[in-house]
Amino acid sequence: MSSAEVDLGFLEEAEPWRLRSPQFPSKVGGKPAWLSQRGLPSPAGLECEICRLPMAFLLQVYAPISGQDRSFHRTLFLFCCKTPECYTRNDSRCMKVFRSQLPRRNEFYPYDPPPEDEPPSDHEDDQSLLSVSGVKLCWVCGCPGNKACSRCHTVTYCGKQHQTLHWKHSHKKECCSPGASIVATSPLLFPESELVTEPEEEEKDAKEAGEENDEEGDSAQRSVDCPSLADSLAETDLEEMAMHETEDNKVFQRFKKRIAPEPHQVVRYSRGGSPLWVSSQHTPSDQDIPPCTCGAKRTFEFQVMPQLLNSLCVDSTGASIDWGTLVIYTCSASCNHDDQYCPEFIWKQDFSSDQLTQIEHA
Repeated sequence: MSSAEVDLGFLEEAEPWRLRSPQFPSKVGGKPAWLSQRGLPSPAGLECEICRLPMAFLLQVYAPISGQDRSFHRTLFLFCCKTPECYTRNDSRCMKVFRSQLPRRNEFYPYDPPPEDEPPSDHEDDQSLLSVSGVKLCWVCGCPGNKACSRCHTVTYCGKQHQTLHWKHSHKKECCSPGASIVATSPLLFPESELVTEPEEEEKDAKEAGEENDEEGDSAQRSVDCPSLADSLAETDLEEMAMHETEDNKVFQRFKKRIAPEPHQVVRYSRGGSPLWVSSQHTPSDQDIPPCTCGAKRTFEFQVMPQLLNSLCVDSTGASIDWGTLVIYTCSASCNHDDQYCPEFIWKQDFSSDQLTQIEHA
């Protein structure tokens, strides 16, 4: 994909079997549909760096790289904390992203792609598929977990916190009950939807936008007179603040204008392209984006839009799960990383207080 091309992601309902690992889905919520069945992130690797509680699966994007056999199958997985207090301004420590990839010929999936309109005959879920490989998953979050219920020994958890949650939610009634169905959903999971993409149409009025910016610049220049030295000294700080606010407003207006044709977009994908920022504040420099552990530079791949929050049922009157945009940077070489799930880099940018006021009154 060239830097100019952008694919937009939208939420759609889908039959559950379409969102399982053998279908190589892109999706939001539910449990992760793991790609490789080996080298999964450890429970400790999936903890929030602020509160140290297990994170919840947010979304995954299936993003194979054409012409690169080791990345014939390739998925990026994003996790986030569900503790609202961890969402401090422009702090991404409550989120993590991992990359997994496989060649076309691998030990887990057939060489040929699965039928698009034909559900698998065995209806196996991802828990069963991974159990065949000896991987045990937490029944609450779907992440790796070897801690078994001490009574029935049939369900496993990533840790004590999720074991307690499941016990209170439903397992207390089901544990050791013959024929009891194990509830695979929990209050921890986000609502599950398929993530479908379509190309973004080219901006037809880019020239007009440029002319508007030029007019703003001319207007600002005409407003500069020759104030006295005393006035200049007194107003220096105010002028700097005004210039900063003007630039921030320009970026925000550009953001709103760009998404206006497709207001329900929740993901923007453009590997090697550029993100769409919501603010001029807290944008990373090249030095802020660490290289991959293999030494290769990380480049922009996709971003999560604030519109997704409307579908996650996370609104609250106090502290809340929130972001302006989440920008994902990945290894430009898409290295194999010893067949492990490779951590990638996420940059969280929040709205400024002025922008939040505009949003609230929109």
